[in-house]
Amino acid sequence: MSEIYDIGYRNYDGPRLGRSHTTLALGVHTLRGIFGLGRPARSKIMPFSLAAIMMFPVVVSIATMATLQQRAGDYSGYAVLMQAVVAIFLASQAPTAVAPDLRHRVLPLYLSRPVTITEYVGAKVAAMTLALFMLVAVPLTVMFLGELLIDMPGPPPTGEFFGALAMAAVLALLLSTVGLALAALTPRRGLGVASVITVYLLATGAAPMVWGALSESGYHSASAWGLLISPFWLVDAVQAALFGTPAHAPDAYPGGPVPALIVLGLIAAAVAVLSARYRKAASQ
Repeated sequence: MSEIYDIGYRNYDGPRLGRSHTTLALGVHTLRGIFGLGRPARSKIMPFSLAAIMMFPVVVSIATMATLQQRAGDYSGYAVLMQAVVAIFLASQAPTAVAPDLRHRVLPLYLSRPVTITEYVGAKVAAMTLALFMLVAVPLTVMFLGELLIDMPGPPPTGEFFGALAMAAVLALLLSTVGLALAALTPRRGLGVASVITVYLLATGAAPMVWGALSESGYHSASAWGLLISPFWLVDAVQAALFGTPAHAPDAYPGGPVPALIVLGLIAAAVAVLSARYRKAASQ
């Protein structure tokens, strides 16, 4: 004799939000994880401490403008000045965005729903890009608003400010794609941190060394290309070409569209590596 039990299953009659909402929810979840929201308090220490450090030059700049009535901040070179803080933020938080899913092998669960590899990678890249952009853009915006409130003599540097914001977005996209691609090569968070910071240190150290070696050897026209090994100077070269801002490097950058093409090529290559890594992980 069989019996039928009502265990409470019901049909869902609510709205079907679709794949775009799923991708958006994944991006918001990743962004919250980058800043430690919804996680233990120790997860918030690193991101918010680095964000506070990014604000320190802004406080000094506003205080200088208020007391001496002279500008002390450089919008176009702010990301280059604070590149160590930005790199540490990327190295510490990029593995947070990608390592847990790889380590716990839950990627097939995500892809069992109507979410493709492209949408999954896009959500991760968008979240990391937005986090890095806010890290740079918020101090720039506070400094600009402070300058407007102090009412400095002369016209406000509106063009330089918006140009710096645009380049902050480009820099955030470049660093996010490369950083996530490096961090996704291993499911271990510690190794991901080490790989990102090692590549940054090598690129940052190699750029002035190559530039100096070529300059000392008499190859002055070729030496400028060595500066582009650093991702921060590479984006700064694009900014100088587009907006005519000064170079924040030991020498002038190469002119023309080549720096911008290098940026696009690096972003495309990093996205391809990241997609291939997740495609392989999904098939395991």
